[in-house]
Amino acid sequence: MSIFSDNIRLLRGKQGKTQREIAEHLQITRSRYISYENGRSRPPIDVLITMSKFFHVSIDLLLSVDITKYPLEDMLKLPDNRIVLPIVVDQAGNESIEIVSQKASMGYLAGYSDPGYIEGLQRISFPFLKNGKFRAFPADGDSMPPFKDGSFIIGKYVESISELKEEKTYVFVTSNDGITYKRFKGKKEYSITVAADNSFYDPYDIPLEDILEIWQYASGIFPEDF
Repeated sequence: MSIFSDNIRLLRGKQGKTQREIAEHLQITRSRYISYENGRSRPPIDVLITMSKFFHVSIDLLLSVDITKYPLEDMLKLPDNRIVLPIVVDQAGNESIEIVSQKASMGYLAGYSDPGYIEGLQRISFPFLKNGKFRAFPADGDSMPPFKDGSFIIGKYVESISELKEEKTYVFVTSNDGITYKRFKGKKEYSITVAADNSFYDPYDIPLEDILEIWQYASGIFPEDF
C-alpha cells in the first residue's frame, strides 16, 4: 500500500462510487484502477490529471500527503484544484489567520500548497476580517513602505488575476521573487506591471506564469515603535 492508494480509496468512498464507476470516468479498465488502489502500480500523468480533477484534490496532495488525517469537510478549496488545510476557528467562531514568520517564509514557496506546512504555522484571529481567506506575511526590506522590518502584512486571498484593481496593493508570491508587497499598475497580455511605493525602485513586470499566489492588502501588524 501507499499514500496514493490510501488516498484514492478514501476519496472514492467519500463520493460513494464503485471501482467500476471511477474506472469508467477515467476511461480505463476496472482491473487497472484496482491496481492503483492496491498499490501495485501508479497511473501515468494523463490519468493522474483526470483523477485530480475528478476528486478535486491536487496531484501533489494525492501523491505525497496522507489526507486520511485531515477531515475533507474542513478543507478550504481554492482555484486551480488546490486545497489549503486546515480551516481553524477560535472559540468565537472566527477563522484563524496563519502567520508566515520570517523563518517560515524561507520555505513558503515549497510549502504553500503543503497542508502539513500550513498546519504548522502560528495563528491569530481578527474578528473584523471576514468573508475571505486571510494570511499574514512578513515585511522585509526598504521596498515595502509604509511597512518596516518586523511588520506583518495581512492579505486576503485573490482567486483570479481579473480581480486585481489598479493602484491597490497586494502581496505577490512568485516563483522568482518569493514574497513581495507591491502596488498593481496594470495587466498586459502575458504579465502584470507592479511597483514599490518606494519611488527609488522602478516599476517592473511579473510574468503571469511566475505568479503562485496573490493576497490583497487587508490589514497589518506593526512593531511597537511604528
